[in-house]
Amino acid sequence: MQKARFRKFLSKRKQWEKIFWEQATPSTKKILMRIAIVLGNGGGAFPPLKRLTMLGLGGKQGNGKQMISWIHEQDFVGVADWLLHNGKENGVYNVCSPVAVTNKAFMKSLRTSLHIPFGLPSPEWMLKIGATIIGTEPELILKSRFVEPRNLVQEGFTFEFERLDEAVNDLIR
Repeated sequence: MQKARFRKFLSKRKQWEKIFWEQATPSTKKILMRIAIVLGNGGGAFPPLKRLTMLGLGGKQGNGKQMISWIHEQDFVGVADWLLHNGKENGVYNVCSPVAVTNKAFMKSLRTSLHIPFGLPSPEWMLKIGATIIGTEPELILKSRFVEPRNLVQEGFTFEFERLDEAVNDLIR
């Protein structure tokens, strides 16, 4: 049932993008940003992951092999500003760091930055129960989210935080 809901979500995204491109906006820049997980202290996924890690629950999630594309909040703002002033008039951009990591590596980086020597893993069955309780999809954690910012890199955007360790260390300070 949850996989069907996730497929429905992807179908709606494709419909949204199709409608976006069909709209005539002759005097407006048309940029479609596909945004990866934004890491920041003000909300989103980072603060809860940080809390879980500090409680000793910062091990891999599921099998830990799923890829995570991410971007530091400062780079996200930088990309938005760059696209406004330097990017093409129309285009699709994957807004993420050029270096995706596995879930296992992501959680290890978080533990290392927080000086937490271990993290208990969260098996798939536990994540499914937790997702049901909070009303979200376990696929958000268990499936790979791997994209590359090819257009940004090819067009000359420079990332401040390309590597996860740099980004996490900056956010932990």
